[in-house]
Amino acid sequence: MGIRLPSVVQAKQILKLQSLLSRNRAEVPKGHFAVYVGEIEKKRYVVPISYLNHPSFRSLLCQAEEEFGFNHPMGGLTIPCEEHAFLDLTSQLQAS
Repeated sequence: MGIRLPSVVQAKQILKLQSLLSRNRAEVPKGHFAVYVGEIEKKRYVVPISYLNHPSFRSLLCQAEEEFGFNHPMGGLTIPCEEHAFLDLTSQLQAS
């Protein structure tokens, strides 16, 4: 009976995951930005800056600007849409 140790690659992945989990939640990785999504209860998401190049995401931001302007008391961009609509849009953007 032997003890199976994780490979070096698996160990690095575990350490990276632990590092990500232990980070301060307010940190946003380079190349990303935080948004708060929801009509009543706001949920925080971190999305890639590349989404700003997509017309459908920019349209969503224009709607947010019309409703909230640029004053965001939560400290991030607030998008006033249902969470499932936001997730549908971001999954489409991720696939493209």
